[in-house]
Amino acid sequence: VQLQASGGGLVQAGGSLRLSCAGSERTFSSYHMGWFRQAPGKEREFVAAISWSHNTYYADSVKGRFTISRDNAKNTVYLQMNSLKPEDTAVYYCAAVSIATMKPRTDLTSWGQGTQFTVSS
Repeated sequence: VQLQASGGGLVQAGGSLRLSCAGSERTFSSYHMGWFRQAPGKEREFVAAISWSHNTYYADSVKGRFTISRDNAKNTVYLQMNSLKPEDTAVYYCAAVSIATMKPRTDLTSWGQGTQFTVSS
């Protein structure tokens, strides 16, 4: 499944932003989906995940600030980000995810280009 993340840009600290991730196939709705991010000079890390049944999971660093959701009719996953901090600056990617490990399922989806946003202090 091809994925296209969008919604990045420049936002001030404390602001909000919503990212979208659109899938290319109807099978998207059967996947557990996740958001990952990679900051400059750092490894890609897990941010949030949502199961096909809408259970949600978050990294401790974003819990209470970020909300993941999905609209299976639109083959789209969203990441609503509030109270943004400069350390949230990264390229954000979406991918199918294993709920057991919170690791990406690259056998199901490719990374795509991701979407970049910067939080200014």
